[in-house]
Amino acid sequence: IGLVSLGHFVPALPFFLILPAPDMAALPYIIASTVIHWSYYFFLIAAYKHSDLSLAYPIARGAAPVLIALGATIWPGEILSPMAWGGIIGVSCGVTMLVVSRATGALKKDLFPAFITALMVAAYSIEDGIGVRVSGAPLSYITWLFTAEICVTLFVLMPRRALIRQNGIKQFLTGFSGGVLSSLSYALAVFAQTLAPLALVAAIRETSVILAALIGVIWFKERPVLMRIFAACVVAFGVILIALS
Repeated sequence: IGLVSLGHFVPALPFFLILPAPDMAALPYIIASTVIHWSYYFFLIAAYKHSDLSLAYPIARGAAPVLIALGATIWPGEILSPMAWGGIIGVSCGVTMLVVSRATGALKKDLFPAFITALMVAAYSIEDGIGVRVSGAPLSYITWLFTAEICVTLFVLMPRRALIRQNGIKQFLTGFSGGVLSSLSYALAVFAQTLAPLALVAAIRETSVILAALIGVIWFKERPVLMRIFAACVVAFGVILIALS
């Protein structure tokens, strides 16, 4: 978590120093998003610890557009078309298939962090979607958002300095580079939220569930293969319908 947050902070710092500040009306959204992201990291790691990648990732990410669509209908009041709601149903069916394919009592408990992660994704997506719109300066909002992650970095890494030295440069670079890549991805998504409805932007992002399922079954040898790939494809088909709407 700390290294990923550092990967968000470092690329944003030069822009923080040269770009004008966003409208102060956006500041509460930046603070709220930072706190929600903190929770998101925690539950995402818990989800990966307690269940397989090809199961946890499609649930955590695939369910998010449904929650964002529902939340954005209430706040900020975005209305979706019937095709978009058809996509939402498709996402829900795909997520349900992923869970039912291995539905045991212990598994349901293990998947709890993945569902909470989906809630966190929906929460910070809506917060940032509204925040970037009221900021008056999307690039400045994105810069301040990532700069604020230094709080997460310091909280996580400072007590673990010895552990970082022990793990070596390879793990440091893995976590840091992952943070840089995720910051670029999310920066594009936040900017896109100034151009399109929140749920549509979220839907396009979540097509990565197919790739996650393939990585899980090919690289990590996770099973059952056919059900997981099929369910992940159903989720992706649902989010494509949302995007096409």
